[in-house]
Amino acid sequence: MTKKRIILGIDPGTRITGYGIIDAEGGALDFGCIRPPPTLDLALRYKIIFEGVEALLERYEPCAVAVESQFVLKNVQSAIKLGMAKGMVYLAAARKSIPVYEFAPKQAKLAVVGHGGASKFQVQKMIQALLRLPNPPEPEDAADALALAICCAHHMRGPHVRIDERRLSRQNSAQSSP
Repeated sequence: MTKKRIILGIDPGTRITGYGIIDAEGGALDFGCIRPPPTLDLALRYKIIFEGVEALLERYEPCAVAVESQFVLKNVQSAIKLGMAKGMVYLAAARKSIPVYEFAPKQAKLAVVGHGGASKFQVQKMIQALLRLPNPPEPEDAADALALAICCAHHMRGPHVRIDERRLSRQNSAQSSP
C-alpha cells in the first residue's frame, strides 16, 4: 500500500491564516482558517498560529507544506508581522521534519487557473472544479491555501524534487546521529 501524498497549503497572516489540505492525487481533505482574536497581543496570536499549524500537521501528516512567499508591502511593520506569521509555519514544519516550499501568488494562480493574473473568484471557481467541491472554497484565504497546495503538488511531480528529498533525508539522518 502506498502512502498518500498529502500537502498542506498555508496562506499566512496575523489576522487570518488560511489553510488547505489536499491529497496530491486529487481531493480536498480539509480547508479553513486559523483566526487569532485581533485583540490579543501579537505574541499570543503567533502562538495560536503555531499551535493551529502544529495541530494540522499532527492530524494529517503531510509530506510537504506549501506557503505563500512574502511580497514587499508598503508598510514595513506589516511585512515584518506577516514574515513572523510565516515563521510560525516554518517552525511547526521543522519540528516534524516536513519540507516547506514557497510559491508566489502568481505561481499558485498559474497552477490552478492557467494565468498568474487570475482574480480571486476565478481561483475559487477553478479550485471548486479541480477538487470536485460542491461550492467554491471560502473564505478567500482558504482558497489561496488550497491553490498553494495544488501548486506544490504540480511542483513535486518534477524529477528535481527527488534529489532535494534525498538531500533532506541525508540531512535529517546526520542531525539525528549522536
